[in-house]
Amino acid sequence: MHETRILVIYDSYTGNTERLAKAVAQGAAAVTGATVWLKKADKVRLRDLLAADGVIVGSPAYYGLMTARLKRLFDSSVKLHGKLAGKAGAAFATAGGTATGAETTLLSILTAMLVHGMVVQGRSGDKHFGPACVGRPNAAALKLGRELGRRTALLAQRLKGK
Repeated sequence: MHETRILVIYDSYTGNTERLAKAVAQGAAAVTGATVWLKKADKVRLRDLLAADGVIVGSPAYYGLMTARLKRLFDSSVKLHGKLAGKAGAAFATAGGTATGAETTLLSILTAMLVHGMVVQGRSGDKHFGPACVGRPNAAALKLGRELGRRTALLAQRLKGK
């Protein structure tokens, strides 16, 4: 079986988004045939996006949007326009309180992925746009993170024709 490469990108200032990112990576790594790279936003290079079959991005909510470091990555990815089409994509977020922008943060990430032509992993149950939690991720948030990683890795495999 050919490997499916999943890139989990995150930005984190307090460690909360990093904790959730690690759960997402664990979920993706649990899929047979998946290889997972977990990288902070400022360590990601455009070649990493090209090499990945699936990209999962997490951010704390900053004024209802992804952080400047993640936005800078997406802005630089204009050089890859058209080359990420058909890859699996997903998002997760953390926030400082309820109704403080987690959902719009998720949508800002997913919008960038859609502009690239990526296939976005949604969820028909709770947390439609991706896992989001307030403060430090609790057991339920970590479970949702692992589920997102698993489902996105499986989607990437399907899109790759496995």
